Amino acid sequence: MSVFCWPARVYWEDTDGGGIVYYANYLRFLERARTEWLRARGHSQLQLARDRGIVFAVVSLSVDYRAPARLDDELQITCEPRSEGAASLRFAQRIYRSARAAGRAPDLLLEANVRVACVDVRTMRPQRLPEFLADAVAAEATGSG
Repeated sequence: MSVFCWPARVYWEDTDGGGIVYYANYLRFLERARTEWLRARGHSQLQLARDRGIVFAVVSLSVDYRAPARLDDELQITCEPRSEGAASLRFAQRIYRSARAAGRAPDLLLEANVRVACVDVRTMRPQRLPEFLADAVAAEATGSG
């Protein structure tokens, strides 16, 4: 199985008054990692909306916060997609604080389970996942992607 990993850094705008990432801002990191996962497969959100008439909507989300991220931390956000029916994907996602400089394993900060539905951009009704996307997820699940 292939795990996609996207790097990010914590900026002032991500934190509360104490320099700790505000809890809702973790969702931004998760969203950006899913978008970059898609981009790494050769497709942008804009291109899919414009050319294929589809967008992705989060329909469920669960988050377990393990430890806080702080101002200036280097983060690694992972995505592990799985097909879930003809029109949706489920992403297992994690956020880690990088520990390269300390020479130790990264610290797990957050675990999330995110389900997204593929929907028609005009009607917002579910649409079958495009074949290229279903194929990419299947290939990653078997380790051949």
